[in-house]
Amino acid sequence: MLDEDFLLSSYDYHLPKELIANYPIHPKENAKLLIYIKDKDQIIHSTFKNLMEFLPKCAIFFNDTKVIKARIYGKKQSGGKIEILFHHPLKDNKFLIQIKGKVKEGDVLEFDDNLKAKIIKIHNEGLREVYFYKDEFALKENEIFDIFDKIGHIPLPPYIKREDNKDDLKDYQSIFAKYEGAIAAPTASLHFSNEMIKNLQKKHDIYKITLHVGAGTFKSVECDNIKDHKMHYEFFNINNEEAKIINSNEPILAIGTTTTRTIEYFYRTKIQNGKCDLFLHPNNKPKRINYLLTNFHLPKSTLIMLVSSFIGREKTLNLYNEAIKNNYRFYSYGDAMLII
Repeated sequence: MLDEDFLLSSYDYHLPKELIANYPIHPKENAKLLIYIKDKDQIIHSTFKNLMEFLPKCAIFFNDTKVIKARIYGKKQSGGKIEILFHHPLKDNKFLIQIKGKVKEGDVLEFDDNLKAKIIKIHNEGLREVYFYKDEFALKENEIFDIFDKIGHIPLPPYIKREDNKDDLKDYQSIFAKYEGAIAAPTASLHFSNEMIKNLQKKHDIYKITLHVGAGTFKSVECDNIKDHKMHYEFFNINNEEAKIINSNEPILAIGTTTTRTIEYFYRTKIQNGKCDLFLHPNNKPKRINYLLTNFHLPKSTLIMLVSSFIGREKTLNLYNEAIKNNYRFYSYGDAMLII
């Protein structure tokens, strides 16, 4: 009989729809904060502005990826409307995108600003390989991002049932956002204001790594045995100064699941840049991260499994039910949990 920690159904929970956060709280510090103290098995309910009261001495790591306007709308040459979501670059000026609408190899899609995309390969789950070009010249990654910035839309997660607006340009971007490439925000970082960071730096050293969050972060695990799940990969980079801290004995607080996976991947492999595909769960626990700050995640997702790798599946579900009972707001624009 399969261990319950490996059963996909063991990571399910019921979330009332009204607890899905469609908009962020303003000011940011007013978000709720659930603190779980492992050694004491203690739960404390507070607000994010009180975060520093609970933090132990540690180095704090953030993800400084920047969300691009990855969703653009266009048409096929036949005139049919099309919507695409940029995923990531491949080799030789090829790119992976997701398309809503039927296309075949050889089709050309047309967008504003004279941008075109030619379908060169069909993959499963709506994924397609394309060339992007303008005025018959193939475009490189930075050129595409510049055009997307003019004509694209912030790719809000699928559970936010509304169109993006001008406020999302700021709200769905961390204050550390620097290196373009993510199509989803490292959401635990969204709670931090500049003022809060200044206060944090009085007692803590702050470091930044980069992991370009991909659409796979929202993908549910499909297989009944989570060990059979093939983890998506995302591009990352860790500089030498940050690598030195990770290789030291200094306690680390990871801000978010993306930061956690990047640090843990480096700690295991000593690779400082490339593709991270680490899957953390109760039977593959963290080896380096001491503390975690994270939002509340989707049922049956690799993210709730990552949280379970820190404190166990049953405790994670207990905390989620406690958050639901206390009307915490869930997912990207929702409230946070600190595990120390």
